[in-house]
Amino acid sequence: MTQSTRQSGATRQSGTTAPLRVILAQPRGFCAGVERAIDIVERALEKYGAPVYVRHEIVHNKRVVDTLRARGAIFVEEVDEIPEGAVTIFSAHGVSKKVEDGAQLRTLDVIDATCPLVTKVHKEGRRYAEKGYDVVLIGHLGHPEVEGTLGQIPGKVHVISEPHEVETLEVADPERVAFVTQTTLSVNDTKDVIAALRKRFPKIIGPDTRDICYATQNRQTAVIEMARQVDLLIVVGANNSSNSNRLREIGENFGVPSYLIEDATMLDPAWFEGVSVVGVTAGASAPETLVQEAIARMREFRALTVETLEGVEENVHFKLPRELADVPRPKDAMDAWIVETA
Repeated sequence: MTQSTRQSGATRQSGTTAPLRVILAQPRGFCAGVERAIDIVERALEKYGAPVYVRHEIVHNKRVVDTLRARGAIFVEEVDEIPEGAVTIFSAHGVSKKVEDGAQLRTLDVIDATCPLVTKVHKEGRRYAEKGYDVVLIGHLGHPEVEGTLGQIPGKVHVISEPHEVETLEVADPERVAFVTQTTLSVNDTKDVIAALRKRFPKIIGPDTRDICYATQNRQTAVIEMARQVDLLIVVGANNSSNSNRLREIGENFGVPSYLIEDATMLDPAWFEGVSVVGVTAGASAPETLVQEAIARMREFRALTVETLEGVEENVHFKLPRELADVPRPKDAMDAWIVETA
């Protein structure tokens, strides 16, 4: 559907109470790394009892953090806020060597919830650095994952996010440059930067594009497909979620009015005036419950029809840490985040 088609369709619906067609992205919401991180906190509480300490938000979602806090998790900014010897969980974004060393000095009982795909980036970066390469990290400076990755790679690491930044890079040896990427960036997000790097440094090495986070790529691909069919895009996710913000930006790039909401209370009835088709997706840290609450809120504005876009069926699961693998999942745990589609 072209933008002009969307606009003409919207005009026909303006001022009417015709049913609103809602298209749900497939896939959307929790990825395997987020599911694993939340599961780790819930099983740690089951095994050790409250409190369990978590450095930073376990994932970027207020509903998740508030729910786990109510169950006995205590979230802190730094490990020196944690009592010595306490059970401590590192978030899915990963941490630096400095944080790991600080936890060891306080004899903290650490359980690492770092997403395995992030850990893979750490290992790749260290391998390049140990061979004497300048490492270029494609990502957003200040993001927790990037801060953790920077602290895991010895030697010189350059953080860039835009192609034009390649020209100002100062490296020790132009023939010994390597790159890694922030996992919450897709192939589409990084391709222009990688192309600029390859142009300036023809011998640059880096991971295969298949190593890009599957969840980020799948969710963006679904939104690209959906943006061709809708008049309005709603992205459920946190303001500090990199992948959620990118989903909203993709909608805007297609000329579709796009909004990022943390929960259903942020929905504005004015957004739906003149709209006949709305697309709904969710960032990788957003539980399905928030999506369903948003749909319920839309039903207060207009009658709805709800359908799911055809897309990738994800079946990726990551292993739990050894110390929690045999702990049964609490009865009120993960199922509380996943509900039947409205």
